Amino acid sequence: MRLSDHDHAEIDGRLAAHDAFLRARYPGERAGRQPVHTVYVPADRLAGFRDWGTIALSTMDQHDFPWPDPAVRDKLAREPIEDLRVDFEDGYGVRDDDQEDAAVRTAAAILRDGPRPPFLGLRIKSLEAPTRRRALRTLDLFLDAWADEVTVTLPKVSGPAQVEAMVAVCEKLERTPGALTFEIQVELPSAVLAADGTATVAALITAAQGRCTGLHYGTYDYSAAAGVAAAYQSMEHPVADYAKAVMQAAAAQTGVRLSDGSTNILPIGGRDDVHAAWQLHHRLVRRSLERGFYQGWDLHPAQLPSRYAATYSFFRDGRAAAVTRLERYLDRQGSGILDEPATARALAGYLLRGLDCGALTDAGFPRERLAALAAS
Repeated sequence: MRLSDHDHAEIDGRLAAHDAFLRARYPGERAGRQPVHTVYVPADRLAGFRDWGTIALSTMDQHDFPWPDPAVRDKLAREPIEDLRVDFEDGYGVRDDDQEDAAVRTAAAILRDGPRPPFLGLRIKSLEAPTRRRALRTLDLFLDAWADEVTVTLPKVSGPAQVEAMVAVCEKLERTPGALTFEIQVELPSAVLAADGTATVAALITAAQGRCTGLHYGTYDYSAAAGVAAAYQSMEHPVADYAKAVMQAAAAQTGVRLSDGSTNILPIGGRDDVHAAWQLHHRLVRRSLERGFYQGWDLHPAQLPSRYAATYSFFRDGRAAAVTRLERYLDRQGSGILDEPATARALAGYLLRGLDCGALTDAGFPRERLAALAAS
């Protein structure tokens, strides 16, 4: 052997800083359930969020929902919204300070009173100069009135300096060190590609110092900023796919989760219009899932049936093949597919997601076994 213990120790020393960086920057996928969607409800209409399940079920019945499924109906009756955002940004608009202050306090009171979704947060206005003071005032007032865990959505982020400022705000406002987290909305091309040609979104994750829990793609703001004509703005436009591919690469193995955007074609009106909107939404949700985006935005109660129908079919359709491949990997049986440890982790993660969202009641393996494989 030509390499001595001294040589090995020297190489370890050379790479020690990089080893520490990898552990801190790429800890792996975050454990625990990821919601399948986020629902944005304007702050002044927040009380209506508890009616979303009833409205969704009524629309299904009225318009003969094309993918009947008892599990979807049960979900809509039991837990129609998984992740709720109280919206003080685009959906709420610009109001005078007294109005928004009152809306903040009312929103906190509504959320304290009665059942609420398992995941919860608020979207403040952006930290651009014209709305910065109002954004921070809203956050300050809400946290003063709300003591439980909450996630803040930071919209229209254009560079790392805004994320660094948000970290400083979190440090000042949180009651427990490190407890206040936020999501970054990618709604501007400058949040994807910086002026010097680097990938801004990777710098945003670094600037968050571990507080960023998610990257949410903003379909229409991003497309408009990129110059796409309104008629062609879509979750599946090439500019959207490019932005989301960069987001996906930047977030991989960091513990930062991804969310696709929304479609503004809503299931309202006559039967033909409702069915066309359902078909579009179902297809787009499935498309996002196939591309590794396990979360998206829903804008209307009638989008919930197609959200859950598409999500449940995605996991049910792939269950048998995933279980077989994982069994063969664990048993080292020969097959026509040569899976590696990384693929086994992905298979276990896929089955876990199916259990978490309610699509699967039996994933072929105990949950504990799947969790161990996904984390290995």
